[in-house]
Amino acid sequence: MRVSQAVFGVFHHFELAHQLRRYDYLDTVYSTYPWRRLRREGLPREYVETFPWIHGGLAGLARFGLYPSPWTESLDWWNGLAFDTWMTRRIARSKTNLDALIGISGAGLAAGALVQSRGGKYICDRGSTHARYQWRLLSEEHRRWGAPLDIYDPRDTEREEKQYAQADCIVVPSSFAARSFVAEGISAEKLRVIPYGVRLDSFQPSADTSRSTDTFDLLFVGQVSLRKGVPYLLEAFAKVRHPRKRLRILGPMFPYMRPLFARLPMEQVEIVGAVSRAELIRYFSRSHAMVLPSLEEGLALVQGEAMACGCPVIATPNTGSEDLFTDSKEGFIVPPRDATALADRLQQLADDPALQQRMSAAALDRVQHLGGWNDYGDRWAQLLQQLCTPSSTPRTGEQSW
Repeated sequence: MRVSQAVFGVFHHFELAHQLRRYDYLDTVYSTYPWRRLRREGLPREYVETFPWIHGGLAGLARFGLYPSPWTESLDWWNGLAFDTWMTRRIARSKTNLDALIGISGAGLAAGALVQSRGGKYICDRGSTHARYQWRLLSEEHRRWGAPLDIYDPRDTEREEKQYAQADCIVVPSSFAARSFVAEGISAEKLRVIPYGVRLDSFQPSADTSRSTDTFDLLFVGQVSLRKGVPYLLEAFAKVRHPRKRLRILGPMFPYMRPLFARLPMEQVEIVGAVSRAELIRYFSRSHAMVLPSLEEGLALVQGEAMACGCPVIATPNTGSEDLFTDSKEGFIVPPRDATALADRLQQLADDPALQQRMSAAALDRVQHLGGWNDYGDRWAQLLQQLCTPSSTPRTGEQSW
């Protein structure tokens, strides 16, 4: 079997490429990053072809604060179109008859059609929710808080929706993401859920830290944004009754969040910013819970990393949490945008040190059963074998995920 991939930059596609190579399925990875950046991904040069001419320029503009902007958003769209055209020509000239092309969402529309015309399959790999569902949810949230929204080119969503329609299969990393596609009218039969591999070998409880029995330490890890539900966390934390509570916020902050903080309760909240992996492990190891009240994402791997350090997780189902742990066992799963429900769970944990210890132990046990990247690769291999064998196609009415 011969399989190629199309990706803007890197994302998780080079992890997938290593897995396809393990099965001897990999033909080529097409990327918009230059080889000097891709070299660090550890894939031999003969497997990689690059189209960095537009994407590289956008990266340069970003270093000077000139990206994103209305005119660079158009460049983003042209980058996707030019990348697809270039890749289609490369595949057309290739002597390899591909069995499948895996294109990250927004990439490979024309190239996928070419592969299909030659008898192969075209798979859309979407790392988050349906593009229109995502945009509608985030637009609503930004209006709710009166915050500016990122530059948006509707042509990007149109191209993605054409890809959804054309693809033989759409792969997403969580059940939440899959439900967003069904809500937008995509048949469940066309969807597959393959959670990302969780690389936990570098995450374990820090030997030089421990959880205090006198304090209640909470942690947020991720981009500090409305998408991550940070205002609801701050509102919930303000309601928690504990004499020595503390919330630390780790991660890069979107500029529009600073004015919002002036309107939100910030007592006993520490803005830490980005930290190294070693520092992150220490924060996980000393915190009584990691809280992730996101409104939308595909699968937040930081949840598995926290659990590997014995840190219970409190998250919404919109983080992919239900695919990683069980509510009320390794942590809590709470509704999005519900500061009251979140505060109730935080208070329950703050009031019960024995529960904290049970959840910490359960989290450490659970991570032993989470799939790594080899499991991710095995599931992709099974899907490719099924798609390329007509008799293995799901029966009508059979839910594929």
